Amino acid sequence: MYEVKPLTKKEVPGISEKTMTIHHGKLYTGYVNKANEILEKLKALRASGKAEGNTTYSELRALKDGETFAINGIYLHENYFDLLGGEGDSTKAPELSAAMTKKWGSVDTIVNWFSTCAMATRGWSILCWDPYIGELRHYNGDAHNQGVWGCIPIIAIDVYEHAYFIDHGSDRKSYLEAFWKNLDWAKAEEIYKKAKEVKL
Repeated sequence: MYEVKPLTKKEVPGISEKTMTIHHGKLYTGYVNKANEILEKLKALRASGKAEGNTTYSELRALKDGETFAINGIYLHENYFDLLGGEGDSTKAPELSAAMTKKWGSVDTIVNWFSTCAMATRGWSILCWDPYIGELRHYNGDAHNQGVWGCIPIIAIDVYEHAYFIDHGSDRKSYLEAFWKNLDWAKAEEIYKKAKEVKL
């Protein structure tokens, strides 16, 4: 079963306490609760022997679709919240910064590209470690259950409107600037170091 992780930073410059409280307390917590509910329903359906495998609609199909949406919603939000509250200083992530520079030319180059991609997606923009090829990759996803299986999120930016509309209205660009100014690069470095040990 999944548990709600506490919100360590309730407010950061450019992202208000109201936004963070609603985002964490209602949306993220809702994914945790719904994931646990779905898992219980799947367990009961499996035990009943009455599951119907219909690709148009069935209770099983709906639950399995909701399962990936809710669980990826948990993981992506936990990464997002964990990385807010820093000083936006990429020098605190020397290994990650070096890997970004090696692949894309500089940290600024990939951050600018990351932000441009974040303007072009409906849900998430994510820097990942791909353990199959042993390198960093960047992906967008319009929904929680879009992405590349096996990739480990290093930096996940939530760009659904609930993440910024209270504070920035429709100005997503100013929200992204606030995100980067508050990114805890030291925590991103920790995630990167653990992730790059995974090789498939």
